[in-house]
Order: sequence, then C-alpha cells, then structure tokens
Amino acid sequence: MIKSGLVSITFRNLSAKEIVELVSKAGLCGIEWGGDVHVPHGNTNKAKEVAKMTKDAGLEVASYGSYYNVGFEKEQGISFEKVLETAKELGAPTIRVWAGNRSSSDMDKALWDTVIEESRRISDMAFHEGITVACEYHANTLTDTPESAYKLLAEADHQNLYCYWQPPVGLDDESCIKGLKMITPWLSNIHVFHWENGERLPLEKGVDKWQKFMKIIKNVKGDRYCMIEFVKNDDPMQFLADAAILNILAA
Repeated sequence: MIKSGLVSITFRNLSAKEIVELVSKAGLCGIEWGGDVHVPHGNTNKAKEVAKMTKDAGLEVASYGSYYNVGFEKEQGISFEKVLETAKELGAPTIRVWAGNRSSSDMDKALWDTVIEESRRISDMAFHEGITVACEYHANTLTDTPESAYKLLAEADHQNLYCYWQPPVGLDDESCIKGLKMITPWLSNIHVFHWENGERLPLEKGVDKWQKFMKIIKNVKGDRYCMIEFVKNDDPMQFLADAAILNILAA
C-alpha cells in the first residue's frame, strides 16, 4: 500500500503546527519529521509534542529524517542512541539516514567497510525498538549511484536496513528506472519532486515521468510512503497543488 505525505524540511521556515495544518488541508496521510529543525535529536519532549500533534490531526508519523551520517558519528557529533531515542518518542516507524558523508567515488575501502559495519550496528539497535533504518538515495553518499547503492545494501546484508528512492536530478527516465529497479529488494519510502535543469517545477509537469516510476513502485511488496520533498518557490499554495497530483499518482 502506498500512502502520501510531506517531508517537513520542505518548509523549514514553518512551525510543526503550521506543517500539520498544511498537510491536513492537503489531504495527505503522514509527515516525515526532520531532525535538524522540527524534532531536534535528543529533544524527547519536542518529539512527544509533535507526535501528539500529528496524531490528534488524524495524521501519521511517516518517518524520522535524522540526517545522521552513518560511519561518521564522532565527526558529526550526533550519537545514534540519541537519534533512536528521539525516533522512539516520536513514534516513527523508520529512521532515514545518510550512508556516509561523501560520494562513493571518494570513499576508500576502509571507509566503505566502516559505513557497512556501522549500518549493521545501527540496524541492529533500531530492530530491537521495532524501527527500520533506511538510507536516503542521495548525492555525496554511498547511495549516489545505482551500483554503489546496491553494493552497500547487498554487502551490509541486514534484515532491518532499507533504502529510500528519489529520481537523481539530471538523469534521464531510463537511468532513473534502472536505479529504482536495482534497489527494489530494499525499497522503503519515496521522496517525490520534479526538477528540470536544476529548477524546481510544479509536480504536474512531471506526471508522465512519475507515472512510469509509480508503475514500478506499486509492484514492490510492502507498504511505503511517497512524500513530497521540495516545491517550487517553497510556496505552500504550490504544495497544495502538488499534493493533489501526488494523491492521484499514489491511488
């Protein structure tokens, strides 16, 4: 089953309350709360407050966007224990992380091994709390190409480690589809947006592209959220228009 939602960092300038109101108005199902602004790491009181606010509005916490860099805990100054505790209080079923902090081409074998080992460690920790871990499919991490994402997931080989997906900006549809198909055994949530030539555009202009992606996503076993991340001009009204398109695509 596919549910629709919003990634809260799309509107970093809005309060959690304003985001809940906006998502409710849009008729979406859930929210991925970001750990950098709306639900800071270690602030369990804020996590409980946002969880209640979300639930009271009839919405779901889709995930916790932690921005935790796997393998670089000391350098980043964020412990996974703190991330996990916050996600637990938030009631998040999934923690989104970044696989390292540099591109796969810049990671030597020692760093690769570190990220793989740490991916297993945090996946174990989260498993005991009933929470999954999912790497964002993102530039400047070990999931920045279809091949490197597959390598990371296959070599980590952990039952509780998954991967988000989003269309890499600038790639043609065929290449995007190839990458999506490669990680379907580990597919978690989807970040939805439409960019062309580095410019954010209304999702309506990307419907043909997203229909191709959704055809594949809908055939992957399991439940997941498709969540809007980024809108043209950071405009709440544009978000409402994009949300209407997303609800049609996800149906």
